[in-house]
Amino acid sequence: MIRVLVVDDDALVRSGLTMMLDGADGLRVVGEAGDGDQVTAALDAHPTDVVLMDIRMPRVNGIAATARVRARSNPPEVIVLTTFDSDENVLRALRAGASGFLLKDAPPAEIASAIRRVAAGEPILSPRITRRLMDRAATEAGAYSQARSALAGLSAREHDVAVAVGRGRTNAEIATELHVSVATVKAHVTRVLTKLDVGNRTQIALLVHDAGLV
Repeated sequence: MIRVLVVDDDALVRSGLTMMLDGADGLRVVGEAGDGDQVTAALDAHPTDVVLMDIRMPRVNGIAATARVRARSNPPEVIVLTTFDSDENVLRALRAGASGFLLKDAPPAEIASAIRRVAAGEPILSPRITRRLMDRAATEAGAYSQARSALAGLSAREHDVAVAVGRGRTNAEIATELHVSVATVKAHVTRVLTKLDVGNRTQIALLVHDAGLV
């Protein structure tokens, strides 16, 4: 029997999940918590194999609560279950130690299956989230490659100026750092804009960031 703790600030959601999971083979809800700050006490009171964790809660959010859960001795697995599927939420939850990430509109059978798989040591992401992360990784890889390629066309000094712009330096600050005149910096910036085919310093900074140089 897989023991489940349901953590959500919405009592109706908790009730619905409890009814659904208690009716699934091999699963039993052993406790509930209405906020992330209640999770530690709930785990102390109820030995648990898998925690279903909401993200947005009023006092301690699910990501912070997940980190607390995973810091315990012999911690249960955590599946983050939420209506908010932003890429940043997914990555923060995974970094905090979550083994799975599902959306609340997932079918009951999918949620029950995810609990069983996570309890067996198999990480799980909903298909929609997996696709989004793959698309994000591909986009970031493409942006990195394109930015590196564009910056490779600069001279060594122009490259230094571009990186300084990416760090938010003013022309005067760049001049001081590179031991040149402000007029020289302005000339370099103009050439960088032309070579990179961009319209302003912000776009230079974005390219430098995409290239991983700051």
